[in-house]
Amino acid sequence: MKLPVDGVQAFVQIAELGSYRRAAEALGLTQTALTRRIQKLEGFLGLTLLDRTTRTVRLSPMGEEFLPLAARLIADFTHGIERLRTTSRLAVGDVTVATIQSIAFRRMPNVLRAYACDYPQNRVQILERSGALVTEAVRKGEADFGIHIQQEPDADLVEDRLVCDPFVLICHRGHPLAGRGAVRWAELGDADLITLGGASGNRHRVEAQLRAAGQPPRGRFVVESTPTAFALVSAGIGAAILPAALQGASQRDDLVAVLLIEPEISRTISLVRRRNTSLTPAAAAFYEMLRVELSGGFG
Repeated sequence: MKLPVDGVQAFVQIAELGSYRRAAEALGLTQTALTRRIQKLEGFLGLTLLDRTTRTVRLSPMGEEFLPLAARLIADFTHGIERLRTTSRLAVGDVTVATIQSIAFRRMPNVLRAYACDYPQNRVQILERSGALVTEAVRKGEADFGIHIQQEPDADLVEDRLVCDPFVLICHRGHPLAGRGAVRWAELGDADLITLGGASGNRHRVEAQLRAAGQPPRGRFVVESTPTAFALVSAGIGAAILPAALQGASQRDDLVAVLLIEPEISRTISLVRRRNTSLTPAAAAFYEMLRVELSGGFG
C-alpha cells in the first residue's frame, strides 16, 4: 500500500485549523472526501490519529506523536515541489554541450552571451570534440546534447538538421586562385594543398574527393589542427581544404574562401540528443537558442 500523502496533508490541515470544515475548505474538498482521506491514512498506519465528536476534533495520543513528522513531511514535500516548479519555469540548472570546434569558435560565443543574459544563474560546460566523439559523448550521457556532423540514422539518437556547410579552398589573398569565384576539384593539381590528418571528421571525405578528381588524396602538407592549417595558409605556404564555417573561425582578414565545385560537397551540421530522454529545462532552453541561431547558416 502506498503512503497516502494526501491523507497526511489532510491530517496536518485539520490539526492546524482544529476543524474538519475549515480544513476541507482550505483543501477545496468536501468534508466527506476529507474524512475518506483520514480514514485511508489511519488504515495505512493502523492507528487512530483524530478523536472526533459531533462538536469537536482533537488529536489522539498517537496523533500528537505523529504530527511533527507529518508536518515536516508536508513542508519538505511542498518545498521540493515549489523548487521543481521554479526550476521548470526559470530553466535553472547546469548544461553540458559537446560540439565540433568550428561551431565552438564561431557561433557558440554569440549564443552563450544571449543565454548568459537570459539565465545568469546557469553554468554551461562546452566539450570540444571531433564529430564522432561528440556523438559518443551524447550517447554516453556525458553531454546533454551535441552539435556534430550529421551521420547515418541511429536508433538511440535524434538529430535536428541545422545547416549545410560546403567545403572551400582557403587561400591567402595573394594566392593565384584567391580571385576565383569557384574552383573545380580537378584544377587543384598545381596547388600546394594543406589537408587535415589525424582524427578529423572531414579527412575521409576530402581524401575520397581528391582521389575521385585524379589528385593525390593527401595534400603536400598534412596537419592535425585547423589553427595550424590557417597559420600555413596565412604564411603563403599553401591553400587548405576546409569546411566554409571554419573560415570564419580563423579571425584572419588576409584569407579568402573559394567554393570547390564539380562536385560541390558539404557536411550537414546537426543538433543531436538521446532519443526518449527529456532535456532539462536549462538544457532545453539552450538547445532552442542554438537551433534558432545556427539554422541561419554561417554567413
